[in-house]
Amino acid sequence: MRYFFYLFLGLMLSGNALAGTSAKKATQSELEKLANWMCGNYNSAKQATKDTNYLNISLIMVRIWPERTDGVWLYVEQAATAQLDRPYRQRVYHLEQLDLQQFQSTIYALPDPKAYIGAQDRPEAFQQLRPKDLEVLPGCAISLTKKGKKYIGSTEKGACINSWGKAQYATSEVEIKAGQLMSWDRGWNAAHEQVWGAENGGYIFVKSESCTP
Repeated sequence: MRYFFYLFLGLMLSGNALAGTSAKKATQSELEKLANWMCGNYNSAKQATKDTNYLNISLIMVRIWPERTDGVWLYVEQAATAQLDRPYRQRVYHLEQLDLQQFQSTIYALPDPKAYIGAQDRPEAFQQLRPKDLEVLPGCAISLTKKGKKYIGSTEKGACINSWGKAQYATSEVEIKAGQLMSWDRGWNAAHEQVWGAENGGYIFVKSESCTP
């Protein structure tokens, strides 16, 4: 009788271990899926053609430090397509999965942004850079939720301090799906009036090239 008890216990423990491994793989798969959807070259040419209130903006996201196991790290560069050598935004995103449906993208500033212009084509540029060298932007992390076949998220209202263009704080809203990313960044003053950013909706970026595996 004791033999069957231990046999049953062993089967239960093995089953739990397999279930735990499967859950871990599923979690990693979801994070990789989101990262792969984000990674690539985008532009807003289609939107700019239809609506002159929007510019044709280039958005590039490439994966850096692939050997790290603490989530996914992305280098992000945005510039008007007519001024690709003068990007107006350079950031590093740290993408993590919190549970089956929830993700977070922590936003960092680079120590010397000019040194990394065009670094998506120079992966060696990040070899000497480490997370400790980056400056986290407090309150600017984007919380993402998986909803069907897309991921929707935003910053916490009033938390992301921003002083550009008479703003007191900034907000970001994003919607990510296969081949497309919507980003709506806006600045607000102390009276909660918008002082910069698109007024009629976010920029719609269409992916023109995926990241190389």
